[in-house]
Amino acid sequence: MAKYSDIKGFTVQTLSSDTAASAITAGSWASSNDLNTGRSSGGGAGVLQTAAVVFGGQTPTAVANTESYNGSSWTELNDLNTARTQASRGQGGTYTSAIYGTKTGANVIESWDGSSWTEIAEINTARYNTGISGASNTSSLIFGGEVPGSGYSALTETWNGSSWTETNDLNTARNSGAAVGTATAGLYVGGQIPPNSAGDTVESWNGSSWSELSEIAYNVRDAAGFGPYTEAVIAGGQTVATVQYWNGSSWTEIADMSAAKYGMAGAGASTAGLVAGGYANIASTEEFTAPAVFNQQVEGQLYFNSTTNTFKETITDFAGATWSSGGDTNHQDTERGGGAGAAYNAAIIFGGGTPPAPIQATAESYNGSSWTEVSALNTGRNNIKGSTNAPYTSAIAFGGGNPGTTGVNLNESWNGSSWTEIAELNTAAKAHAGSGPSTDALKISGQSSPGSALANVEKWNGSAWTETGDVNSGRLEIMATGGSTSAIAVCGSFVGGTPPNAALGNVESWDGTSWTETTETNQVRKNQHGVSGGNASDALAYGGNIAPPGSGNTAKTEKWNGSSWTELADLSTARACIAAAGTSSSGLAARGTAPSATNATEHFIVDLANKTITAS
Repeated sequence: MAKYSDIKGFTVQTLSSDTAASAITAGSWASSNDLNTGRSSGGGAGVLQTAAVVFGGQTPTAVANTESYNGSSWTELNDLNTARTQASRGQGGTYTSAIYGTKTGANVIESWDGSSWTEIAEINTARYNTGISGASNTSSLIFGGEVPGSGYSALTETWNGSSWTETNDLNTARNSGAAVGTATAGLYVGGQIPPNSAGDTVESWNGSSWSELSEIAYNVRDAAGFGPYTEAVIAGGQTVATVQYWNGSSWTEIADMSAAKYGMAGAGASTAGLVAGGYANIASTEEFTAPAVFNQQVEGQLYFNSTTNTFKETITDFAGATWSSGGDTNHQDTERGGGAGAAYNAAIIFGGGTPPAPIQATAESYNGSSWTEVSALNTGRNNIKGSTNAPYTSAIAFGGGNPGTTGVNLNESWNGSSWTEIAELNTAAKAHAGSGPSTDALKISGQSSPGSALANVEKWNGSAWTETGDVNSGRLEIMATGGSTSAIAVCGSFVGGTPPNAALGNVESWDGTSWTETTETNQVRKNQHGVSGGNASDALAYGGNIAPPGSGNTAKTEKWNGSSWTELADLSTARACIAAAGTSSSGLAARGTAPSATNATEHFIVDLANKTITAS
């Protein structure tokens, strides 16, 4: 009999705790000694859990109290010169060098030297509930907040040790967000936005300007934060105990605090941080600690958790995955631009546009948080497709509409910096589908001229296109995923039919030689898009127009396992004509119609999860 370890590559280990993706995701919270003065909306500083300071806040009146923490208890120190609350929300200064910002109706700024507070130069625009990062005596950044009588602010000012200078504003005006980092590399998360509601916007500061990043998974304000810009922990907020971890590109939910809290002060590092105080003027302290040693998650690992007495397997958790918002594209279109990339954070999109607007030749690359314009196609086209499973630095863009009503046979290759025209399709096509990498791809179905629907399929070997087996049902506005020898063609529309151009549910699988009709999607659609893990048994289909024509778009996402479709989390916005890239576990949807042109981006990121094995 074969051993399990020979088949799967693992023995069945006995572990005292579950496996984890990182030390921080394996971290936990523990209660510590209370502040001497319970408070909310205070400031915090300190990059060590064992050397932190909390100051100001309300009890419910404004206080000037300052307390230091040595890892186990709080000690009263010299007070602020001016008692205040709702001043600067953030963390970044050290135990011996910090700044505390303005309050409602005052423009006082004070610096801390480890023993006492000194008033320093006022910021240029008085405001309260600002964010603050860096927060040292010689280098600090204050941003956002609320200007009395004027509302929410996007203003940003830098401190050089002697004066404040206005610099580039936040993209979104807000107050009461969570801030971490330094004066040259900061993060501002959530906050209060008009009209007085919590938001999920995240922006990063690079020393000169703000950029929007992937949104946090829930609307949050009055949260606490600690850790550096690339490895931040955001805890609580009105009114949740939820804690989120930022790894520099995406958010992951980690262990909750003991109770829902907001208005806390935060301090420490991402692997060893703390929160103290909070509404309604509580004194509690909680420490977050990541283990120095943990069991690393590996897909397919089987183990026995001796603490919970359960058998578990580590799997890719599609059922638990959700869509999250990413950075907006620089251009928008409603007419099927192409995309390529092996992951959501290493992708490129190109072409698009709807007549009478200009057909686009533009191309943009994506790093997981922001889009950068790169060299344009040599010939602008819409209804274009690319090698979606190709690496970001090696893609092809073939077919399309130019000027928009007639298909073309153009083909261009991308080398990471420029586009080059290469061997053309044998049959001009637009609104077709593409699958496979840039050296081994398929062009599937589509339309060559108005009133036609192609059944033909062409295979690309890296230098030329060759006709291969036709699909059973010729159609356009179709999607496909997989490779050149194992692919799946999904939905689309016929030119004729009753009603004409209605969405279809047809699905066909490709084995490298021929196409076979297989299980239809749950949602009949056209102009949808999707990605895959590189074969016909692993696909993701999302968005599209639903039947009959004029019925609008869908947000539905479905996962194909080789025999059936399962509905997963919906896109946050129903849309069609999407540009897609990535894989079924790390994909993105960009641009499209929702119902008008949009430049929004969404990510679908599937994490590993430890699932209990139960007898049935």
